[in-house]
Amino acid sequence: MSKVFLLSTNYTTEPYPVYPLGMAIIAGALEAGGHQTRQCDFLVAGKSCAAVVAAVTEFQPDVIGLSLRNIDNVDSFSQETAWYLAQAKELVDAIRACSSAPIIVGGAAFTIMPEEILAYLGCDHGVVGEGEGLICALVDGLTAGRSMPRLSNGEATPLTGAEIGSPLYIKEFVNFYLAESGQINAQSKRGCPHRCVYCTYPGIEGNRFRPVDPLRAVDEVARAQRDFGVDSFFFTDSVFNDEQGHYLRFVEELERRNLGITWTGFFRPQGIGREELRLMKRAGLTALELGTDAASDTTLAGLKKDFTIADVLAVNAACVAEQLPAAHYIMFGGPDESEETVREGLRNVEQINCSVVFAFSGIRILSGTELHGRAIADGVISAERELLMPAYYFSPLIDPQSMNAQILETFNKRREWIFPPSEGQEKLEVMRRFGFRGLLWDRLVSFEAKRRAIKKG
Repeated sequence: MSKVFLLSTNYTTEPYPVYPLGMAIIAGALEAGGHQTRQCDFLVAGKSCAAVVAAVTEFQPDVIGLSLRNIDNVDSFSQETAWYLAQAKELVDAIRACSSAPIIVGGAAFTIMPEEILAYLGCDHGVVGEGEGLICALVDGLTAGRSMPRLSNGEATPLTGAEIGSPLYIKEFVNFYLAESGQINAQSKRGCPHRCVYCTYPGIEGNRFRPVDPLRAVDEVARAQRDFGVDSFFFTDSVFNDEQGHYLRFVEELERRNLGITWTGFFRPQGIGREELRLMKRAGLTALELGTDAASDTTLAGLKKDFTIADVLAVNAACVAEQLPAAHYIMFGGPDESEETVREGLRNVEQINCSVVFAFSGIRILSGTELHGRAIADGVISAERELLMPAYYFSPLIDPQSMNAQILETFNKRREWIFPPSEGQEKLEVMRRFGFRGLLWDRLVSFEAKRRAIKKG
C-alpha cells in the first residue's frame, strides 16, 4: 500500500466554485487499488500554500498527484491576470521544498498540452487522458523503485462506461461547495463525437460517447444524497443530450427513483423539444447551459457546429414554453466572422427571449485543435507561436475593437445579456454576497415579463 497525496490546484470561482470531480475519481480508483489517499483542495484550503505544505508534511506521502482543471479563463479581456498555471507552479515549488516524493500531474488542462505543462511545472510524471486506468500501475511502479515512463497516455484506449471510476467524495469538500455554490458535480457519460474546431473534449475524453449504466449513475447520485445531504447536481458530461438518447434512459431512471434532487448540465441546442424538457423537468432539471457558440449560420458552420440558428431558437422557445431558464454561450470573432455576420449575429441574439446570453470576444487557440491550423493559415499566429500562454483567434475579416463596441451596444439593452464576461462575474458576486447560491445566472431570467407581453399583445 502506498500513501498518495492528491491536490486540486484550481483556485478560480468563475463562473462558480466547482467540485474537483476528477481528483475524487482518481482517489476512488487508488483506494479501490489498495492505496491510502488524502485529498486536498486549494480552494477549500483558503488558497493557502502554507496550508497545502502543512498537509503534505503531516501526511508524508510516497507519491503526490496534482490535478489541473484549466490553463486560463479563455477570456481575451482578462488574459493578463487569469493564467492559472503560475499558481500551480508556486504549489509545485512549495511542495518540492517539503517533500521528496515524486509528483504526478494530470487533469483536463494537462491533457491539452502535456509536454509543455510538464516542462513548465517541473513535475516528474504526467498522466494524459483518463487517469483511473493508469494511476495505480504508475503509483505501484514508483513506490517499488521501478523506472516509469515520463508520460502515461490513456488516449489510445478509452475506458468503457463500466470502467469509468466512481468519485470518492469528501464531506468537508461537499460542505464547502454546497455552501459556496449550492451543488456538486457528477457525470453520466464521457466523450464527444462532435468536431467543433476549437474544442479539446474529444482529445481529453475520446471521440465517442461512453455512457455509465443508468442504474449505476443514479446510484451514485443517490449515494451522494444519502451520505452527504446533496440535493443539487451539475452533470459535467461534454454534451448531456446525446443524439443516441442515452441521456433519456438516465433521466427516466432519475424520474423513477423520485429522489427529489435538482440538477443541470451542458446541452447542445438541437433536438430538444418540449416533450424531452418535460421529462427532464419532472426528473429535477432546473436550468440548461447551452453550447450555442456562434450567432449566425455562417459562423456556426465555421466552427463546424452542425446545427443552425433556427435550431437554437427552437430549443430556446421550448425552454421558455416550459419555463426552464437557459444560458447561451456565444463567441464572436471566430472563423468566417465578418462585419456582416456580426450585425446578423446581434440581430439573432435579440430573438433569444427570456434567456441569458454570455458573449465572448475571440476564441482561445489550443494545441491539437483544427482552429490552431486555421489560425496559422489565416495569419492570426505563426506556426512557431507557443500556446501555453493565451492566444486568441479573431477573424481577419473583422476589426476586434469595432466588433466589441457593437456587442456592448447591443448587450447593454438587457440585464440578462452579459458582455464582457467579467461583468457577469460582478453580477453573480453581488448575488453571492446577498446569500444566493446555485447557478445564479438563472435568477436573471423572468418568465413573468414574457407572459405579460403575450397577454398585452
